[in-house]
Amino acid sequence: MSPSRKALISITSAQATLFQGKETTGLFISEALHPYNVLVAAGFEVDLASETGSYTADWLSQQPDFLNGSDLTTWNNTTSEFRKKLDNMPKAADVDGSQYGVFYASAGHAALIDYPKASSLQKIAEQVWANGGVVASVCHGPAIFANILDRATGEPIIKGKRITGFTTEAENTMGIMDELRGWGSEMVEELADRLGAKYERAPGIWDDFHIVDGRLVTGQNPASARSTAEAVVEVFEKL
Repeated sequence: MSPSRKALISITSAQATLFQGKETTGLFISEALHPYNVLVAAGFEVDLASETGSYTADWLSQQPDFLNGSDLTTWNNTTSEFRKKLDNMPKAADVDGSQYGVFYASAGHAALIDYPKASSLQKIAEQVWANGGVVASVCHGPAIFANILDRATGEPIIKGKRITGFTTEAENTMGIMDELRGWGSEMVEELADRLGAKYERAPGIWDDFHIVDGRLVTGQNPASARSTAEAVVEVFEKL
């Protein structure tokens, strides 16, 4: 039986400060909004969920370079379908993962904090994978792979697979590596190496870049959220 044409976009519940306490990180808005739009346009029923049912919007994701045009209109309209779903998210523990054919981990730097231990979100992703669906992530989203296993093998679902995600170079370029280390966070490239995945990236840290490896689809950065979702749809259509 084909996986259900329903998608769950996971949202980070964490929040923290960066740049010496000057700015707040949380959900990078476009990393959830862009895949939401792509999946809805492709005929998916799309839900959002976080580990605690709450979220904080990342400050950088609200700047004009990242949030403008129709995206800004949608964000500012608290009665838009996206905002209503985001502002009224269930806790992941209250979500039945068996009803979804797609799991897409949006992110933001804060995902490095909660995703590695987000057991309820991870359970949903494991269920989608076990049912033959598509599992995807973007930017810092691979942090959730820290404890997502292939139930058939007991191994991490990314073991032996090609993945991408936010580069260590970008963390250093932003000048925030020391602060991230202060959270006790593992960078995406480090996680890939530890779990036996092959990390790949585009030449530029802000290039639109994604990788498809079977039913696993990953994107490098915020600019890749839309193309990653489009690739998810392509993979799903071939299941």
